[in-house]
Amino acid sequence: MDAFRDIDFRFAPRLWQATIGFPDDPKKSLVGQNGELRYGFVKGNLLVGMEDFWTVCSFSLAGMEDDHLMRQWLEAPHVPIVHTLIERPRATLELTTFASRRASEGRVDNVLLEIRSKRGSVAAVPRIHIRTCGPMKQISGPPTIVVGDPKTNAPFLLGAKLGPAGDFATFWEESGYTLYLPHSEVSPARPAAYFVRFPLEGQTIEALQQGLQHPDALIEEARGFWKDWKPFGTTAWSLPGKSGEFLTACARNIQQAREARDGRLVFQVGPTVYRGLWIVDGNFLLEAARYLGYDQEADDGLLAEWAKQLPSGQVVAAGGGEHWKDTAIAMFTLVRQCELKQDWSYLKQLEPNVRRAIEFLIKLRDDARGGNSTNGRYRLLAPGFADGGLGGVRSEFTNTVWTLAGLKAVAGAAQRLHMRSLDIAKGFHDELCAAFLLAAQKEMVQHEEGFEYLPMLARDDEAWRDPEPWNRPRPQTAQWALSHAIFPGLVFAKDHPIVKGHIALLQACTQEDIPAETGWLWHESVWNYNASFAAHVYLWAGLTEWAERTFRGFLNHASPLYCWREEQPLQKALLGQDWGDMPHNWASAECVRYLRNRLVLEDGARLRLLEGFSAGDGKDRKPVRLENTPTRFGRVNLEMEPTGGAGWRMGFALEGDMSPEAVEVPTVVAGRRIERVEGGKYREYGRRMLIDPSPRKWSALWQ
Repeated sequence: MDAFRDIDFRFAPRLWQATIGFPDDPKKSLVGQNGELRYGFVKGNLLVGMEDFWTVCSFSLAGMEDDHLMRQWLEAPHVPIVHTLIERPRATLELTTFASRRASEGRVDNVLLEIRSKRGSVAAVPRIHIRTCGPMKQISGPPTIVVGDPKTNAPFLLGAKLGPAGDFATFWEESGYTLYLPHSEVSPARPAAYFVRFPLEGQTIEALQQGLQHPDALIEEARGFWKDWKPFGTTAWSLPGKSGEFLTACARNIQQAREARDGRLVFQVGPTVYRGLWIVDGNFLLEAARYLGYDQEADDGLLAEWAKQLPSGQVVAAGGGEHWKDTAIAMFTLVRQCELKQDWSYLKQLEPNVRRAIEFLIKLRDDARGGNSTNGRYRLLAPGFADGGLGGVRSEFTNTVWTLAGLKAVAGAAQRLHMRSLDIAKGFHDELCAAFLLAAQKEMVQHEEGFEYLPMLARDDEAWRDPEPWNRPRPQTAQWALSHAIFPGLVFAKDHPIVKGHIALLQACTQEDIPAETGWLWHESVWNYNASFAAHVYLWAGLTEWAERTFRGFLNHASPLYCWREEQPLQKALLGQDWGDMPHNWASAECVRYLRNRLVLEDGARLRLLEGFSAGDGKDRKPVRLENTPTRFGRVNLEMEPTGGAGWRMGFALEGDMSPEAVEVPTVVAGRRIERVEGGKYREYGRRMLIDPSPRKWSALWQ
């Protein structure tokens, strides 16, 4: 399947970085777009610069000419060994950066430098620049050169030339510190190599000395580890082409960001700004984890979220106290995880917690009614923090729409499981929904392109009337929560005016194939993984071409190392900044979710198969397979195989106790019309074939 064959990273961020560490590795080492190593990100403040590292170590050659970055690449999507090729007029410098973890050495970062002349013999000196907030000195060398802490002599790096080495190296204090390694005479037939090692666990010089002259053995050990690494747990996927590459890389990104906290594995969003637990990010990370088959780890992540509940019933994580929606999202996550696990024991175990969470949200609504806020007059949740581009505590609707999604999920589960203590979920949902729909009628706004949409900030907020138009929110600001309420929240019907307006708004603001100006960077910028929110809404609404275009745009905003920055300027913009973590693993989770949902989409009580399987998928004639993928109905096995000249055969099996109300497949797949279904009754309904949900196994043929 390669509907995304034209992914060429055309919208990649200007600055990028990637992780090289191991799964669940507490050492979150980062490699920048020029091959530099980045350490010690400033923690505790979301508003610090995205490049605020305590130490950055970069690699170059001495001389007068500037470096020219030719390209940077991974050895494979599942192998985070990063190659960086730098060009000078007379030579090239290739950096090979990787992590190692020998039992005799501990955790180490490694950089192999290889210099090759383009023609003739050239004298070359490698230059290592260390920009740091602390002091450094040269401790020893050559032949082994050690730079480290002047007080403790603890090594920061060990470097050596491979083979015969000169006896001269220079260490200067200049805009930080610069280390000039021994020179080499290189020719096209005789390159030179140097190896630099960075101990990360306080190791001694002696512990790392043996490996200093044998980088090839260390690289092979790293390759061996990642060759044996498994991207999937209890599930299996087979997606050829770019789809499969991104799937594997995103599984690796998620595992590399994960970390043990208080005895549980936590699915962290990223290695720097968002190295922690966010409830809304966690909802989608945990769903992606289930799709990847990380069942035990998803259990841990779920319990870690609910460990954030306060005695008041509120769930508070890194989003902050006025992020009221986190309490409802935790409820939604709990139900979704139980659905996917086909085990409701956690909901039963946490039933009192959920009851307290609902009571907290009811109190928020009741307290607001006693005040004079716009939200209170509408009988909605109290003014809160919207996020996604809207700061401060305001009368806004993101908290309310996510709460509707959480209440709907709990109400449905409570009814199914006869959990009487949670009956209040439905009553509160119905009250809040009725109030919200009345409010929405009054708050709808006419867009300049002629459609009506619902802003996420109340119309009477002073921000809309800022005397400087530049400072006013965009119409699409903070629409992220409404996307989620539409899908996967299923709060509204497909033909509801709120849904129609939301879709029209997302389409109207599309640039570089994805919705633009939707996040914190209001002007000529994109919130990259917000594109997946939109793609999911389009997919659910049956707008397959818009869904595929938007998801393709999302992939093209990744770096060549298969990861995303949260927000970045448009390519032609003369303003804007890089914002947010990288790799941002909500983005990785969104990639996993869409690749699954375009094949197996849960639409309430309906199961829609191949909703995103497009004409582009049929060009390479390669099979597609999902094994044991979890749904609310049970585990699904799905396989698409080419047959005949241009036909396709799909095999389907469902393992579980719950049957969907309907199972649907498109009548036309990859340009071919359905011919028959074997093993089940079926009838055509518009552009879809409705298949009897009773049989647990059947096949379909498109010719």
